[in-house]
Amino acid sequence: MARGMNAKVEFGDFQTPMPLARAVCAVIQRTGFSPASVIEPTCGRGAFLVAALEAFPSACHFLGVDQDAVHVREAVRATNSIKRDKQVQILQGDFFDTNWADVVARLPKPILIVGNPPWVTNATLGSLGSANLPAKSNGDNLRGIEALTGKSNFDISEWMLRKNVQWLADAPGMVAVLCKTSVARKVLSYVWSQGLPVASAEVRRIDAHSHFGASVDACLLVMRFQPGASSKACGDYGSLQSTDPDTVFGLRDANLVADVRLYDRRQDLLGRGLSGWRSGIKHDCSNVFELIQTDTGYENGMGQRVDVEPKVLFPLLKSSDLARNRSPRKWLLVPHRTMGASPEDLQRSAPKAWQYLLTNGALLDRRGSSIYRNRPRFSIFGVGEYSFSPWKVAISGLYKKLEFVKVPPLEGQPVVLDDTCYFFSCQSERECQVLHDLVQSEPAREFWSAFVFWDAKRPITAHILNLLDFKAIASAAGEESDITRVLAERQWVPYTEGAHQQLLFREEPEGYGIRASGKASEQAAQQQHAADGAAHRSLRPERWAS
Repeated sequence: MARGMNAKVEFGDFQTPMPLARAVCAVIQRTGFSPASVIEPTCGRGAFLVAALEAFPSACHFLGVDQDAVHVREAVRATNSIKRDKQVQILQGDFFDTNWADVVARLPKPILIVGNPPWVTNATLGSLGSANLPAKSNGDNLRGIEALTGKSNFDISEWMLRKNVQWLADAPGMVAVLCKTSVARKVLSYVWSQGLPVASAEVRRIDAHSHFGASVDACLLVMRFQPGASSKACGDYGSLQSTDPDTVFGLRDANLVADVRLYDRRQDLLGRGLSGWRSGIKHDCSNVFELIQTDTGYENGMGQRVDVEPKVLFPLLKSSDLARNRSPRKWLLVPHRTMGASPEDLQRSAPKAWQYLLTNGALLDRRGSSIYRNRPRFSIFGVGEYSFSPWKVAISGLYKKLEFVKVPPLEGQPVVLDDTCYFFSCQSERECQVLHDLVQSEPAREFWSAFVFWDAKRPITAHILNLLDFKAIASAAGEESDITRVLAERQWVPYTEGAHQQLLFREEPEGYGIRASGKASEQAAQQQHAADGAAHRSLRPERWAS
């Protein structure tokens, strides 16, 4: 990446066009909010300060801060011609080093915080060797296992916005900022879970490509704060000009729901502590592990002929296969059947497979994910007895539709799935058919639709799937039977592989914190697994009491 582009990414230097800044201020005006002070914490060249000076004549104090001296001079020049009798301060400074609590305490109330904070993650900044980061902390109390799998990655704007809302915890005010839509939801979830006094909230979609040349779902997030308020809902509007929201999302029973109307209708189907849906197998080297069957044998992704023992090969379905309802087109080399086993056992049981892995060891050793640290060489993840159940009901985590697929065995072999898929294990064709009918039913689809944000990178997750209680949906559908009872009980079985399967039960990176070492992460996961197992065992006897 060129040096100039590095700097642009590092500091989120995507200046807000003046027409967009004015349109944002027009949205604020329509709410009836009238600020006494306006803050733009990362003001750039001052577009929002200029628009606010025009839009809010009753405001008396305007403050902008930016660490780029050139931008500060431009912002001063832009505001000089229109500030008239207003007190306008534009300072050069670092957001992370500014004593914002002291600054905000001295400003007239109510306060409007407006702007366009950087759209970059801490992981990206780390890869650039940037020091433009907040001090490391574990603000969300993430377990080591969660930090290891990506939940410690966060958008810098999310960190800044959390600070913004804390400034208004005890004072009336408004935050109106441009950000990624995913960041807006995370900030709202944080605000609601912390009990901060939100009087109202809106998310209004913008065309980021048109305004900034960025291919990302983005929005204007507007939050109004008032001491004593306790709203936990947000209207999701299609544009800055829309008069009615397309949907309303919010916090319900400690869960972020995408559609509060659907949730309120189907909340009786909610389960807690369920774990039956699992992710497929993660290997991170398709050229080696995924094989194509030809007339003369098997080939890997590099076009090389592969001769390994049949007992380590299983037909494989990927997300695209599930979405198109295709039969397996590839075979997966599975070097160990449980997370307690090691690929090194192949030296004795499948020497040709072991030699094949050794031959391609350099490629496998370059797998970048930290989950392979402190594991035996050539390990894979998300594999256990459940992976080899003869029948499965599965769904793609990447495609934007709630479409479940029955997965039968192929040529007497259980079909396995990759880690972009989720599945529930079934022991017979009858179980598979009954479960498929349940999850394809209207009540089930409405329930899950209440939780799915379709613009997310991976809209369907194991967390969302595990919220549906099979006992409740069977009762609602009038399908209670011995089979539905068995399926429901299977939802409460603790993970037989403990921490390792949990590694795959992750969503888009959220929150922020410190990245734990592999050993610490493993210990944390094992402790949590023991606690989860005890909780499941204590709950299971009461499942069918009625």
